Amino acid sequence: MVRGIRGAISVNENTSEEILSGTKELLSEIKAENGFCIEDIVSVFFSMTPDLNAAFPAAAAREMDWTLVPLFGMQEADIVGGLEKCIRILVQVNCDKNQNEIKHCYLREAVKLRNDLQEKIDVKQKGEIK
Repeated sequence: MVRGIRGAISVNENTSEEILSGTKELLSEIKAENGFCIEDIVSVFFSMTPDLNAAFPAAAAREMDWTLVPLFGMQEADIVGGLEKCIRILVQVNCDKNQNEIKHCYLREAVKLRNDLQEKIDVKQKGEIK
């Protein structure tokens, strides 16, 4: 069956280096926490807030050898008061896990996006944006 794994990470600035390294960090965390192989991935959706436009986050996946995975990028809605400089990801994978076994990963300031998950599943926060 196909399961969706969500994640998000905030970055410090709108540079190619920040966007690519943040995306790689998030993809690596999602993969490690959920134990899937690249061959298990159905597709990946990326979105970024409008204040990020220096690079395509999908390029980070390509650099990680996710070369045969269908990738799709889009701009996040520009919501007043929303988290700035944020990359969001939805990874769809073939797996035998129950939905409550999926580990969604929210890193840095993005942990604020899903405070409701902290009680239900393992939401990770790594580092603080300074």
